[in-house]
Amino acid sequence: MNRTAATRLQALACLALSLGLGHAAQASDHLDTPSVIGDPRADIGDLYAWTAPDGKHLNLVMDIVGHTFSDKLDYVFHIDSGRRFGHSTASTALRCRFRSGTDVTCTAGDADKAQGNPGDSKGLVSEHGSFRVFAGPRDDPFFNNVKGTRAAYDKAHAALEAGAKVDAAGCPAFDAPTVRAVADEWRHTQGGPAKNLLAGWTTSAIVISIELGAVNKGGPLLAVWAATQGPTRQIDRAGRPLTGNALLGTLAPEEISDAFKETYNMATPADGAKFVDEIASNLGLYDGFDGKCGNQWLADGKAAPARRYHALAALLADDRLWVNSASATCTRFFAVERAALGGNRELAKDCGGRTPNYSASNVWRSMLVDGTPDSVSDGLTRDEREHSDSVFPFLAAPDAQAAATGAYQ
Repeated sequence: MNRTAATRLQALACLALSLGLGHAAQASDHLDTPSVIGDPRADIGDLYAWTAPDGKHLNLVMDIVGHTFSDKLDYVFHIDSGRRFGHSTASTALRCRFRSGTDVTCTAGDADKAQGNPGDSKGLVSEHGSFRVFAGPRDDPFFNNVKGTRAAYDKAHAALEAGAKVDAAGCPAFDAPTVRAVADEWRHTQGGPAKNLLAGWTTSAIVISIELGAVNKGGPLLAVWAATQGPTRQIDRAGRPLTGNALLGTLAPEEISDAFKETYNMATPADGAKFVDEIASNLGLYDGFDGKCGNQWLADGKAAPARRYHALAALLADDRLWVNSASATCTRFFAVERAALGGNRELAKDCGGRTPNYSASNVWRSMLVDGTPDSVSDGLTRDEREHSDSVFPFLAAPDAQAAATGAYQ
């Protein structure tokens, strides 16, 4: 059992390396399968969705790892809506197809269409005025101390190699010195202040602000996911950050892991049950990082060990960003989920979702470690550039030096 957990942590350490030490691998969902490695224009790096401060619009951002958009792909925002968390009864697809970087057609179902040059920062307005769209180079708002994360995994791996016990659910019992060492490494970069390995990365961004009435037909709770669609199949998809990269195919040989992730990226949230067991098998590792097993968010201490992490695994396998569009206050990642599943009534009036300024990685890790939103920090709380959750197109313009040197081209 120790050897299995150690192998998983070693794989996670390699995974952390892949999250940012390559020049192109700069986002929380990136270059994860041969299909998107072959064409980064099909690779969704991150998805953002939140209610606008005016309470009348849904704001959406899809980051693409490639530095141009493909004329052979559809870039799609899927918005499912309903009145109860986890139960959507209507869906709207916002679909964009590029003829070139200066010519795009975006449709909101059959109700509205925008066609023309999407490069103006004020946005290309649709024919009936229900939405506007921007598409072009922007600074990537995602931030992550990748080297510190890898060093933290290395400390955990060393403890397992030295004999730390692992329970039947896969949770390691780390001692207090190991817990302190892991937390310290996570907050620093090579012993010094935390550094964002993703600083200065330029992404291709599709940004849409759309009237809520166009997307909330089923109710005010919106579940958002993004996809790139080729001529014959879906190539990539994204919802929440990190889950697809950190909790899928961790142990498998490369060819099997690639096939697994290809299957995942071609699936829809409705197919989530297929991936629950795989995700659950890796959640125990995170549960042990604070030295306490069973306090991970949604962990069931009364269940059989094989079922301890299945509730959270099922939630993560659904992999949609949930937005409470009845609220124009957006401050917390996982707010909708925590209000619905954790009894956090104070979050019932938060829109949740994900704005460009959320410290989503830290919240994600914290919830997996001890069920709170702020226990784990990688030493970073914001991106180096100023992004907005209220001023379209929300993401900062690309770094001037990068643009001058042609780094985006």
